[in-house]
Amino acid sequence: MKALFHAPWVQATLARLMAGWMKFCLSTMRLTVENRAAAEEVWDSGGGVIVCFWHSRIALSPAAWDFKRGQEPRALISQSHDGEVVARAIGMMGIPAIRGSSTKKTHRGKMKEKGGSEAFREILRWVKAGNCIAITPDGPRGPARQMAEGAILIARMTRAPVLMMGLAAKPAIRMNTWDQGVIPLPFARGAIVWGDAIVEMDDTQEARDRWTARLTALEDRAEALLA
Repeated sequence: MKALFHAPWVQATLARLMAGWMKFCLSTMRLTVENRAAAEEVWDSGGGVIVCFWHSRIALSPAAWDFKRGQEPRALISQSHDGEVVARAIGMMGIPAIRGSSTKKTHRGKMKEKGGSEAFREILRWVKAGNCIAITPDGPRGPARQMAEGAILIARMTRAPVLMMGLAAKPAIRMNTWDQGVIPLPFARGAIVWGDAIVEMDDTQEARDRWTARLTALEDRAEALLA
């Protein structure tokens, strides 16, 4: 069964089905947006930007970006077979993927880029060129809602502003996965809560803890708007 799932034609079919479902659900979603002005300020100022949201909300994320007004987006997607389906589906929705994973520190404090150093360098080039990279900083395997080193390292190396956003949908399917991924249903209510843009130069555990708390609070606020 696993070999069948890994077949290119199966992954292509699943990606088309996923993209079609997401497009339909997001097009019928009734959205509530909070603090959109924070995103608009970054869109209008131009320059590179890093967007962060928790991994469980990937299916909701395309609804948040203004493709006409905002910087050209790409998404960091893992190199796993599951990631291949997600990357294809997101690409069909106008967000091409950069394939890689979160950056990890070795026991000696040096950086190790899972998925290859070229993907990491591609992200840096993309952001420095004035574009947007979307990152799920607890992916690809968790723990859920815990910030890894990658996103904050990219922010420090590019000096690009970071836009965090909380996303929610109701009713929605909650997947039996490590992140309890949220898949919206047609005609659902949705919520997007933008955080004020930040520039983080501090690559420390304290900084990651602040990011974790900030992003979790935004997601909790989005959920509360739909309660």
